[in-house]
Order: sequence, then structure tokens, then C-alpha cells
Amino acid sequence: MKEITDANFKEVVLESTKPVVLDIWAPWCGPCRMIAPILEQLSDEHTNVEFVKCNVDENPGVAQKFGIRSIPTVLFFKNGKIVDTAVGALPKNMFESKIGNL
Repeated sequence: MKEITDANFKEVVLESTKPVVLDIWAPWCGPCRMIAPILEQLSDEHTNVEFVKCNVDENPGVAQKFGIRSIPTVLFFKNGKIVDTAVGALPKNMFESKIGNL
């Protein structure tokens, strides 16, 4: 999964021609580490969707922009707009159903 920053967020996420799944995480977050392999696997399975992640400690602007108060938070974008959100360590099938709606 590609790492994004506050600086390239608009270009990579909001201006993407593909739906985007954005994982907002931190290295010290246990649940974030739990869902990382799930999202990696989904990124291999859904090549029509862009999967990216943003380290909240290094890029607080993205989290502030969307009022993120808890991590992991996964935002699902279509045409530059948030269409769904997932908070916490969810099972793979929950992420799959949200991706299916993109």
C-alpha cells in the first residue's frame, strides 16, 4: 500500500479517478497492525481500487481534516467524497462489503 502525506493527500485521494481506501494509522497502534495484512490482501484482490495509508503521527493534517478521533479509521472515497467509514479492527468481510459499495 502506498503511503500518503498531508502534502499529496489531495492529489492521491481526492483527485483519483479510481475509488480510494484510506487507512489512517500509527505504528504504535495494535489494532492498526491487525488490519494492515487484511488491507494489503484486499489491495491485491481489488485492483480497480486504490489502497493508501496515512501515518497520523507524521501527517496530522489528514486526521484533523476529517475529525479522526480514533485509529485505525479507514475512509472509503468515491469521486473525491467519503462514502463510508470503518473504525477499529474489523474482519475482512466487513471491509469487503464496504469496498463492494464503491
